[in-house]
Amino acid sequence: MTTVDLVALRDHLRPVGAALREHALAIDADPAALQVLLDSGALPYRQLGGFPPGYLDDPLRVRGVPVHVRTCVERVVVAETLARGDASVVVGAPGPSMSGVVVDDLADDEQRDRFYRRVAQPGTWTFFGLTEPDRGSDAAALETAVAEADGAPVLRGHKKYVGNVARASLGVVFARHRPGPLGVGVYLVDTDRPGFDAAPLVTTGMRAVQLGEVRLHDVPLLEQDTLGRHLSPSRRGLLGAVRTFNRLRPVVASLAVGVTQAALDYVRAERSSFTVDERWRLETFDDRLHAARALVLQAARAADADPADGTLPAAAKATALDLAEEVTHAVPPLLGPGARWEHPYLDKLVRDVPGLEMMEGTRTVQRLTLAQGWLQGRARHAELV
Repeated sequence: MTTVDLVALRDHLRPVGAALREHALAIDADPAALQVLLDSGALPYRQLGGFPPGYLDDPLRVRGVPVHVRTCVERVVVAETLARGDASVVVGAPGPSMSGVVVDDLADDEQRDRFYRRVAQPGTWTFFGLTEPDRGSDAAALETAVAEADGAPVLRGHKKYVGNVARASLGVVFARHRPGPLGVGVYLVDTDRPGFDAAPLVTTGMRAVQLGEVRLHDVPLLEQDTLGRHLSPSRRGLLGAVRTFNRLRPVVASLAVGVTQAALDYVRAERSSFTVDERWRLETFDDRLHAARALVLQAARAADADPADGTLPAAAKATALDLAEEVTHAVPPLLGPGARWEHPYLDKLVRDVPGLEMMEGTRTVQRLTLAQGWLQGRARHAELV
């Protein structure tokens, strides 16, 4: 559990969120403009990346206290505050990102040091190679496989909708090395290896993430690339994906909370008065947003306590995405029939929400997870919005 003053952390990061807002439309028009934001120094992406102590000389400090952003609770506060400016930059910035969570769970000391020393270099992106064009994120049905070429192990397969992969220096790849539920491995791979062919895709939302695809043409594997090599087969592979998703779903939910807050803030800044019915509707959204924020924080605490239980993280993501979708579609009519054309930032918020829907499983998947947890008695005390 975190001992960080969360209110102070939010206050500390509000100017950073405002800076992201200033760059949001330029990055939405051209994802390469993210580099301008990074060069400006307005986004302390390395200090917010979640590095273990010892890998940064200048960790984030809030009221003089170092904050390493290692817990899920700290991550959701950071993500929500910055998402009030641009949610896509939170996911698209350099750093350990999702791969770091898997490395924390599965890597041995040597692998962990290899990963974090590399990623601690400024401007170093990572990728999380799970999703496939024909299988989605169903880790049990992966077609990417560990094969053999000239007597040595190699990776063969095709990953798609992978964030930052075209500009990443290293990341993790999920691949099958044998049949059965224990036959999926996770491999730490450098992108400069022969046969690693990545390219960006064109998307309509969350553009700073620069989703891409990668084709693995006999990419060489080394013995030290296998994450969890010191663990039993039952504790690595698919387990790594499950625990990672459970830890990151509250973060995605917090991004949705931030987008919702941004939309409500925007309409109030653009209109000086509202009818009684409009004011009542906005205040209802405020109440629901407050409840969603509380649920996300509860889910983050649950993920820190037991990352194997995805019940509350699933509830948080489904609830936050429902609200974000409703609010971002309700706000434009309050600014007139041409609002999305006349207010491009508001249009961006509308387009970003479907991107959040696809991260760490859709709401249908979350509701199935929630139902399973409820039936097994793991969510009896959760009040769902």
